[in-house]
Amino acid sequence: MKRSWIAGIALLVLLSGIAICQSRGAESYHFPYPPALVIPFELINRHMIIPAAVNGSKPLSFMLDTGDKYTIVDLARANKLALKLGKEIPIRGTGASLTASFVENAAYAIPGIPGYSRPVALALPLSDLAPRLGQDLDGILGSDFISQFVVEVDYEAHVLRLHDAERFQYSGKGEAVPIQVDHSGHPVLSAEVTPLGGKAIRVELVLDLGAGTALALNSPFVTEHALPGSGVKHVRAIGGAGAGGPVKGTLARVASVKIGRFTIDEPVTFFSQDQRGGNATSDYQGRIGQRIASRFRIFLDYRHDRIIFEPNAEFGTPLPQALCGFTFEALGPNYQLFRITDMLEQSPASEAGLKTGDVIASVDGKPAAELTLTAILEVMEKPVAHRLQIVRGGKSFETTITPRPMV
Repeated sequence: MKRSWIAGIALLVLLSGIAICQSRGAESYHFPYPPALVIPFELINRHMIIPAAVNGSKPLSFMLDTGDKYTIVDLARANKLALKLGKEIPIRGTGASLTASFVENAAYAIPGIPGYSRPVALALPLSDLAPRLGQDLDGILGSDFISQFVVEVDYEAHVLRLHDAERFQYSGKGEAVPIQVDHSGHPVLSAEVTPLGGKAIRVELVLDLGAGTALALNSPFVTEHALPGSGVKHVRAIGGAGAGGPVKGTLARVASVKIGRFTIDEPVTFFSQDQRGGNATSDYQGRIGQRIASRFRIFLDYRHDRIIFEPNAEFGTPLPQALCGFTFEALGPNYQLFRITDMLEQSPASEAGLKTGDVIASVDGKPAAELTLTAILEVMEKPVAHRLQIVRGGKSFETTITPRPMV
């Protein structure tokens, strides 16, 4: 659609009875001084990327993801760092299942956290995610990192503030919403989803900051309630993928989703049709992604079984609704070859004459060498005409595309 989006990684160890790294409730990091530690992050295709070093390496790119339990390093990066790999285990991704390996005698550190070092749990192939981020992805930080602190996510300032988990006291204007951190490390909260033309339904949702969507609903829930509903305008979801492969579903809107006292109106929602993987589970009904989460300053306080939602300046502004009708990936050594990977029928993209496999050479006169995947995605959310220079079969041509609401 308007972007190449990564569904939440949602990795779950399928073997029972395996203890990896530190369990929830383990001794937390001891602050060397009272104030919060400030860790800047880059927002890359709506995913938080922070630096981390493994076994004294140079800083690597790690994603902060509430949809994961353990600290994961990319398998190729693990091999380059000569990390010792142990037993292989099956993992359930959002799209399907895949294989990970235990990592032995490896630890990660984060610049800006004095004296902090924790084990790396698993090595997993993450290279398929890099083209949808537009940069290398070396690892993922999950709940085993988050539970060491109260993690304040400030999307406006693009920083994490890490607070002492034992001494933290909140005094702002937000609301503390109770959560349960499940066996997969997911923070699950109660919410209400109101379908278009329907009544509010109580649901259990994961807050998944590693998902670039607004709201995603799992296939058992979608089937049970016949969603998105009779007569509701919808389109095929294109380009969706997570660890484990592609995902299948439709995009439409719900009337609202309510978290605590906060209501978000008419978010574009992914209605899963997956038969396996994380989107097919009945353990919870769906996921709240970054598009909704970024309307808040969020405090992840796993130690006290709560998440605090504090509205920021973006709360109350309409969620982006314009779609362009294509997805693309970033390839090449510098991730600046932008190739269209999927197309939606009867969309702004098809009307502009675009085809799968086309390469975007420039956007509004700016050449690809000066662009990033994230910059193009942001442009394609604006419902105004954009000039695209396209290369197809060695020939170049210019076309105009105007994103618009389609659901």
